[in-house]
Amino acid sequence: MSKISVGAEECVALGAAGHVLEAYPNREVAFGTLQVARALPIKERRMVGPWCFLDRFGPKSFGDEKPMDVAPHPHTGLQTVTWLVEGEVLHDDSLGCESIARPGGLNVMTAGKGISHAEQTPKVNTGILNGVQLWVALPNETRHIDPNFQALEEVPTVELPGGLVQVFSGALANLTSTANHYSELVGADVQVHPGEQVEFGLDPRFEHAVLILNGDCTLEGQVLEEKTLYYLGTKRSEIQFHSREGCRILLIGGPPFPEAILMWWNFVGRTPEEIAQFRADWVNNDRFGEVTAYDGPRLRAPELINLARPNPVS
Repeated sequence: MSKISVGAEECVALGAAGHVLEAYPNREVAFGTLQVARALPIKERRMVGPWCFLDRFGPKSFGDEKPMDVAPHPHTGLQTVTWLVEGEVLHDDSLGCESIARPGGLNVMTAGKGISHAEQTPKVNTGILNGVQLWVALPNETRHIDPNFQALEEVPTVELPGGLVQVFSGALANLTSTANHYSELVGADVQVHPGEQVEFGLDPRFEHAVLILNGDCTLEGQVLEEKTLYYLGTKRSEIQFHSREGCRILLIGGPPFPEAILMWWNFVGRTPEEIAQFRADWVNNDRFGEVTAYDGPRLRAPELINLARPNPVS
């Protein structure tokens, strides 16, 4: 029996047994001066397939300031997936990997048993920040693997009548991303041209969700709102998006995740004891290594027992 109390989020993929169209407004989260719209996890919808975290940042224009400056922090049991619409994000980690994510490419960091990283706006930039970061929960059999990092310069893209689809994770529309993942899933950026519609097939075993990235979009006769996650349930074999002025939509999905997970701060685990050990290892400079490329102090871990659940960072 557990003797440790942790204010962690227990996350379970509920997996609706058929078609639904449920709207979940994002909540606003601040990281310094950067405002983020958090779509996952929220109270009513913790996961979509193995996707357990989704932050939407931007669009934000800037001058000399540095809108993204996330100091070194730890992760376990998950993958971070960074997809940009515009701008650049510099990644540095404790493996010594350095990469600048740009639109059309992808950064995937597999935390496994433990890694630390920092993310910031690079010195040379276009003056805009606009994108998403997602987390994928690793299944039990792979969540303790050695950490690794993968940067893709481009992802598969297909032109369809009325628009195009970029598949950054998993498979969709006869495309398969080369991003390394450990569960079945899909992550895609769907663009609909002005006055057009885009239609393609879906895996009916998957549950899916969509989020507007820009523009106007109608799905099943419903106008989709910005900063709102739309959960679509399962057993869909196709989907069709319409737009008057043109739009981009984030689509994520996967089979309902078969395991319950615990999320606390930047850790994904299974028990309160694990979470407590992860935190202790970070405090004691164990397990996670050092991000030597970052100039500045690392983030401090929140107190373990906290009525207000700690705010994850990316």
